[in-house]
Amino acid sequence: MASSVVSWITGLVMGSIMEETQADVVTENISEAADSLFSMFDIVLLAIIIGAASWWLVKRNNRSIDSLSNIKSYSIQPTSIVIQSPTDNSFVKKLQSSGRSLVVFYGSQTGTGEEFAGRLAKEGVRYRLKGMVADPEECDMEELVNLKNIPNSLAVFCMATYGEGDPTDNAMEFYEWLQNGDADLTGLNYAIFGLGNKTYEHYNEVAIYLDKRLEELGATRVYELGLGDDDANIEDDFITWKDKFWPVVCDFFGIESTGEDISMRQYRVEEYEDAPDRVFSGEMARLHSLKNQRPPYDAKNPYLSKILINRELFKGGERHCMHLEFDIEDSKMRYESGDHLAVYPINNTELVEKIGKLCEKSLDTIFSLINTDEESSKKHPFPCPCSYRTALTHYLDITQNPRTHVLKELAEYCSDPAEKEKLKLMASTSPEGKALYQKWINEDNRNIVHILEDLPSCKPALDHLCELLPRLQPRYYSISSSPKEHPNTVHVTAVLVEYQTPTGRVNKGVATTWLREKIPSPDSATPLTVPIFIRKSQFRLPTKPQVPIIMVGPGTGVAPFRGFIQERNFTKVEGKQVGQTVLYFGCRKKDEDFLYQEEFLKYQENGLLTLNVAFSREQAQKVYVTHLVEKDADTIWNIFENGGHLYICGDAKSMAVDVRNIILKIIQEKGSLTEEQAQVYYKKMETQKRISMDVWS
Repeated sequence: MASSVVSWITGLVMGSIMEETQADVVTENISEAADSLFSMFDIVLLAIIIGAASWWLVKRNNRSIDSLSNIKSYSIQPTSIVIQSPTDNSFVKKLQSSGRSLVVFYGSQTGTGEEFAGRLAKEGVRYRLKGMVADPEECDMEELVNLKNIPNSLAVFCMATYGEGDPTDNAMEFYEWLQNGDADLTGLNYAIFGLGNKTYEHYNEVAIYLDKRLEELGATRVYELGLGDDDANIEDDFITWKDKFWPVVCDFFGIESTGEDISMRQYRVEEYEDAPDRVFSGEMARLHSLKNQRPPYDAKNPYLSKILINRELFKGGERHCMHLEFDIEDSKMRYESGDHLAVYPINNTELVEKIGKLCEKSLDTIFSLINTDEESSKKHPFPCPCSYRTALTHYLDITQNPRTHVLKELAEYCSDPAEKEKLKLMASTSPEGKALYQKWINEDNRNIVHILEDLPSCKPALDHLCELLPRLQPRYYSISSSPKEHPNTVHVTAVLVEYQTPTGRVNKGVATTWLREKIPSPDSATPLTVPIFIRKSQFRLPTKPQVPIIMVGPGTGVAPFRGFIQERNFTKVEGKQVGQTVLYFGCRKKDEDFLYQEEFLKYQENGLLTLNVAFSREQAQKVYVTHLVEKDADTIWNIFENGGHLYICGDAKSMAVDVRNIILKIIQEKGSLTEEQAQVYYKKMETQKRISMDVWS
């Protein structure tokens, strides 16, 4: 009896104050000691002392115990404490334990950098450098200082530049460590391939900085920096760099190629006759996350939002533009004007069914792809197990032009020698092969369905095809609303993508085609939903509303500016001073594609907005926003001299470049500056965040 009383009291108290230290051990020891040492009076006294001490400790730590009933309901269960080893994210230990010396890190926003990293690591075996792919976000990157302890070790970085010269999300922490730290990287051997786009001002800035910084910290560059241009042919850039990279690596380490053409599967397949209990049906990470929703919502846990409004914005012509409003009232998500809305689309059902038929496989088969590399943190290429239909619908990009390494693998499934040679040629680095790939794949815009249709003897194993195809990425849209006016909804503006290819086929945008069909009906009992999340942006209004702003946004480039104008209007209605707000918008015809015409004209009437519109096809000579900007040189210079901000949104390849050149010309002429001085003036405005761009190619 005494033993049980002490055990209960001790368990009661210890359970309240020592949960994380497993009080059952203490309870058991005190309980056993009580049998031989304590009388009943001692037991009661001990309980009082422990209770008083517990109360004091709880009070000191600002913890509260609601009621005795709550305490009684606490049950101590023997639990093994799992303390994560500090070496769990040690890539050096993983290399050592698996006999590897090559690690390929990737900074990737769309999956291309990760794909290139995987190809390099895979090819390492051919050069007696067994490799491993690593995500810097999941690694202790400070361990780079210890990589030299592994003989013939080499770190390769496939790093994409994102936004306005920024690192990708998964490389941000590593990038900041390099910027702020001063680690001694002497003995580290490295090489870098950058992924960028020449239409952007900060072309491959991350890779260029990383290359320079690693050298400054004492690391040894094994091969020259490679710069891939996604505006041209980044696949060709990568292959050209890679094919020169390996011979230099062999010379550096004194090794030789095995001469073997490596074609190993990264994943093994497991198919199930009886469906497992846990089967993914489109979730990004957590099983049933789209049914059992809980915040916070992000790329791995999107919010299933109801579409409240989906209306056509164009008033004529054959093109279509949607205004969509998404409900976020119960999501706890917050956004700011200038942020982006990410939408997870699904692939066209007809294309998915075609792949099943062309590969002669039942799409209802449940399967898993399991990484053959047990050291890899990435166990599956996408959530598994799932059906082939789910994989092709939710997880894989089946509309992208396949890269050459995919064609190389597909060639092995061709029974027709001519078709096999055609694929092999396009996968080669010969001038003829590159020219054929550029014409037959890129210019003719063939996706995987088209290739399998046009090469009927090619019957790939569907599980292998699922391994080869890239992940289906979310689509990002500039938010076209202000949270001050619309705190519970997010608006986007999207043009339907649809065009005919040289082969006579009609290609359709994955997201816009899917969204166009989602028109809510008040009579429907089931709401139309879309998985979304908010991506923060640096595209921001000045903190002081009285600062004047210039906005240049033709077409759907006007989307974020609708949000900016709404926000300035909200501030004005509150009675606060709002600076000059100037918009340059361009479209084809006033009565056809003048987006948000009524709204903008209303803002102009109430004195908030200075509206300048270029209608390119309403006169013999085309007029674009660039012409209007150039014409308003005095106004623009005056705004600049009064601390104003410039915002540009839209096409990066031509419009943004043209606007930048015109602005430089205005600065030079109105400021009576030399060309070099104008460049300095412009750069200073960029540094001060007075010039911002939200552009795409």
